[in-house]
Amino acid sequence: MPGSRFLGSSLWGALSRLRPESFLKWIFLGALVGAICGLGACLFLWGLGWAEHFFQDFLAGRPPIYPAGEHPPAPPTGSPFNPIIFMILPAFGGLVSGLLAQWLAPEVAGPGTDAMIKAFHRASGRVRAKVPFVKAIASVMTLATNGSAGRQGPLIQVGAGLGSCVGQLLGLPTRDLRILLLAGASGALAAVFRAPMGSAVITAELLYREDMEGEALIPCIVSAIVAHTIHQVIFGHEPVFSMPEFGFVENLGGLLWFALLGLLFVPAGRLYISGFYLIRDRFFAPMRIPFFLKPALGGLLVGILGLFLPQILGIGYGWLQMAMKGELAVGIMAAAGLIKILSTSLSVASGGSGGVFAPALFIGGMLGGTLGQIGHAWFPEMVHEPGAFVLVGMGGFFAGVAHAPIGSVLMVCEMSKGYSLLVPLLLVATLHSLFNRDRSIYESQLANRFLSPAHESELTVNVLREMKVSEAIDQGIKPVILSHDTTFQAVRDVILGCEGNDFPVVDEKGVLRGILPFKKLKPILMEESLGDLLVAGELMDPPVWVEPQEDLHSALLKFLKSGHEQIPVLSQGPQGPILGILSHQDIISAYHDRVSRVRA
Repeated sequence: MPGSRFLGSSLWGALSRLRPESFLKWIFLGALVGAICGLGACLFLWGLGWAEHFFQDFLAGRPPIYPAGEHPPAPPTGSPFNPIIFMILPAFGGLVSGLLAQWLAPEVAGPGTDAMIKAFHRASGRVRAKVPFVKAIASVMTLATNGSAGRQGPLIQVGAGLGSCVGQLLGLPTRDLRILLLAGASGALAAVFRAPMGSAVITAELLYREDMEGEALIPCIVSAIVAHTIHQVIFGHEPVFSMPEFGFVENLGGLLWFALLGLLFVPAGRLYISGFYLIRDRFFAPMRIPFFLKPALGGLLVGILGLFLPQILGIGYGWLQMAMKGELAVGIMAAAGLIKILSTSLSVASGGSGGVFAPALFIGGMLGGTLGQIGHAWFPEMVHEPGAFVLVGMGGFFAGVAHAPIGSVLMVCEMSKGYSLLVPLLLVATLHSLFNRDRSIYESQLANRFLSPAHESELTVNVLREMKVSEAIDQGIKPVILSHDTTFQAVRDVILGCEGNDFPVVDEKGVLRGILPFKKLKPILMEESLGDLLVAGELMDPPVWVEPQEDLHSALLKFLKSGHEQIPVLSQGPQGPILGILSHQDIISAYHDRVSRVRA
């Protein structure tokens, strides 16, 4: 399995670079951070349980639905159901969450995992000391009042913040701060998920779409094991979900249905990602109201939706448990999976403090359960275990939208206490990830280590300095060049009909005048009224180029500075003709080819 080889090489590479004293250092620091984050996660879960009991059971009269491995902190109160309170609860939670973000720590607004990724890449692994505590309180308020969000994302940010604070108190250098940030996130995730190995690998994967932070694996694994152990001591050894022993699910007919699930996840995953950011950028961002009112408004809309479809409220693990047991109708599962995209966007994209991790599991599980039940009803000889589609759907959907396929596979195997679902899970995760490589639910996620400021120093290696642009450029790709007076309508037609993310813009003499990035067009791509009002020259960024004899280290720095993924290659300086297009992937491929030849 390629993923296993990559994980193994990353782990072995990290081990081989550690001296004995360094190895002991990371064992100690990983265990210390894991203990702190494990206790912090348990305190978070305890507080969340009592807050849910108060708001949902005592006030609204509708206790939350728990999975088999979780239990309410107290017996039901017997309060009568109050639909008005039930409807406005998410608005109240959103209001409190928004006020905490506006008054105390803006970093706690929105998805917690994205904040962790941003802190790793852009903030040198530093998190303000008050952030994990404010994030915990704000997220408890969002989740306990039926906000349609997850607890994994908040706990990742809380754990990352605690890990960073430990490093700062110890006066550790920036590199170590970043590793402890990840170790904290891994520990907190393991405590809530009860899947230590999967949590450690997911944390290392979340930073990049095409890479992994291999150096952090050992501290992440140690932290995850310690935090998981602490959670077991306090809350017991039960897994989150009670799952049947899934029988043989790898017959050819069954695998075809799992392949269909992986393909169906491609448009569903794109809808989740696009819908989330569309609602954030086009609905909430233009609103001229105080920030704290936006998550309150989002919560009110979620509460109204929840009156008609309560499955979309809260974390949703109890409903996933019912889906695994076949206790939900197909129509309910399909509706819940799709409407969850809207409700999560309203709760979190509005600025509410929550996560998009657990909603991805919920969406995948419900859509997977829908297909599994349909397949079992129509072709029972092919689809023997419809409940398996729920579990595989959870891991396969998250793998594609978060670009964490290896960790997702491990997570599901740990949750199911075996490897009976390994083959279908690999199939679904691979298909979804393969056709969704250009999009991620985490906007701070970078393509690979080459683009991260955390690894800028590594990019000065002699290998890149010795290589030239002419060695890396793909001569078989003809560049798509736009004229500076090309209308917006024509630009859109050209761009939608070809691959690429950055397009050179030239004047009437063919001289480069700028670069038009696709990401600048995305917000206005569907604006038909702009067809003849704008031209490429008004939308382009300043020109950036490389020359054939320029070294790849210099070219790579231009990628980092400009933020482009593709840069034109000019033959004779700024006035010269365009020979081709160089992408950061070309540099990576050329680098790996050179290193492979040297090793051989």
